Amino acid sequence: MHEISICNALLDRIEAERNTRTFSRVRRVRIEIGQFSCVEPDALRYAFELMTRGSLIEGATLELDRPPGRATCLACGAEVEVASRTDLCPACRTGALRVTGGDGMRFVEMEVS
Repeated sequence: MHEISICNALLDRIEAERNTRTFSRVRRVRIEIGQFSCVEPDALRYAFELMTRGSLIEGATLELDRPPGRATCLACGAEVEVASRTDLCPACRTGALRVTGGDGMRFVEMEVS
């Protein structure tokens, strides 16, 4: 379950922020996880809830932004939004797509007090 590894990295990031700024609680954490990232959102939320118990992050809201997949058609050059890696190009209907986005993860922001 790589969601646990993602949570560990997220918690490390929050601790690093705590070392540079003064705060006692984390109220909200917002991250971006692309549609093609192979991360299960419910599993990530569950891991976040379990791994933050007893910490300054306990009870924080985890917000997940899910940007869609992006691809370039190798046949016609169109830049397109796709729901699946197996989608056809909506412009020319070929399956020659190269994924260009929607597979990344990014820490966006957190609200602290």
